[in-house]
Amino acid sequence: MSTAGAGASTGDRHETRIVADPALPTILIIREFDASPERVFRAYTDPDLVVQWLGPRRLTMRIDVYEARSGGSYRYVHREADGTEYGFRGVFHEVRRDERIVQTFAYDGFPDGVSLETTVFEDLGGRTRVTTTSLMGSMEARDAMIRSGMRRGVREGHERLDELLGDGRGGNTG
Repeated sequence: MSTAGAGASTGDRHETRIVADPALPTILIIREFDASPERVFRAYTDPDLVVQWLGPRRLTMRIDVYEARSGGSYRYVHREADGTEYGFRGVFHEVRRDERIVQTFAYDGFPDGVSLETTVFEDLGGRTRVTTTSLMGSMEARDAMIRSGMRRGVREGHERLDELLGDGRGGNTG
C-alpha cells in the first residue's frame, strides 16, 4: 500500500493516515481520538455536532438533511467565503450505534462518482480508533479524489473533531 501524502510515519496516534492501495480503487483513513466510541460515534451522527467539525476550516457548512440511521440520507453543502458551494450527498445503508457506519458518498460536481464508505469505531479503552474505507468505482476516480484536496480537508476535520471532543461539546450525553 502506498501512503497518499501522509509523510513519514511518526507513530503519533493523532496523525491522520491516508492510504491508497496501489492494486484497488480504495482509500483508507485511520485516526485515533481521545474519547470513547460513544462520544466519537455521536460526533459522526448528530448533525449539530457534524456541522462543527466536518471539512476544512476555511469552509462553512450547511446541512440540508442528515438522517444518520439505516436507510436514512444526507445532504450538506460546504461554502467558501466568496460564496462558492460544494454539495455532497449520500445514503446511510447501515448505522450500528458506536460500532459502524456504511454509507454512499457523492460530490454534486461529479454526480456519477459514487463511493461506498465503511467507518468502524474501535474501542481502545478510553480512546477510539476510527477507520474509514472508501471504495471508488475506478482507480481514476480514486486518484481524482486524492488530488481534489481531500487530504487537507480530512486532516483539518479531524483536528476540529479533536477540539470538539476535547472541550466537552462533542458527544457528551445528558
